[in-house]
Amino acid sequence: MQTANVEIMRSARESLKGKWGLAIGVTIVYCVITWGLQSIKQVGPLAAMLVSGPLAGGMAIFTLALVRNQEAKFEQLFDGFKSFATYFVAYLLMLVFILLWTLLLIVPGIIAAISYSMTYFIIADDPTVSPSDALKRSKEMMQGNKGKFFGLQLRFLGWAILCVLTAGIGFIWLIPYIQVSVAKFYEDLKGVAAAPSASAEPVAASPTAPVSDAPVSQVKDAEVADSAPVSEEKK
Repeated sequence: MQTANVEIMRSARESLKGKWGLAIGVTIVYCVITWGLQSIKQVGPLAAMLVSGPLAGGMAIFTLALVRNQEAKFEQLFDGFKSFATYFVAYLLMLVFILLWTLLLIVPGIIAAISYSMTYFIIADDPTVSPSDALKRSKEMMQGNKGKFFGLQLRFLGWAILCVLTAGIGFIWLIPYIQVSVAKFYEDLKGVAAAPSASAEPVAASPTAPVSDAPVSQVKDAEVADSAPVSEEKK
């Protein structure tokens, strides 16, 4: 059973307790690098494109460490460069697909962005995955969950409006809050996917029962595929 969005947000705040300073520091550096590069004329947009994927991957690694109660470190923001090619190609593929869907209509573009929203977390968990497989896994993971994810994002809308009223300063706290909440959402989806189906009945080993008085035909009927050979009956 999936966790309610309000509970995901509450859990995100719990994960950030005592770590707000670290999370804010990582967010500031992330924004300064990505937005700062874009402001540079001529080479800025290209440089920003080169680092956006790996930095987003590093942010995913950092937030996953927070939500899993592992040791979160500032330098994890740059761990995405260890798998530079994977994150960079994944970023390009996401960018192209989202733009193509947006050319049709705004709504399909939003749906595509939501479908690929788990890509960086998937690569963070499995750096050996190919970029295309990461996008495919994200689409599969978000199947039937896009509305729930969109609802989670809407819950931050009011906070975003308040941040605008603070001349944008509030975003220093809001961005890590959103990032950790999305990481919690990913963890929840993983947990639901890993849980056994409720309709599936586990096959338990049958207790050993005496079979010496039973007809051989009944013994054979009672055998299961993975059972050990039945010992010969005493005559």
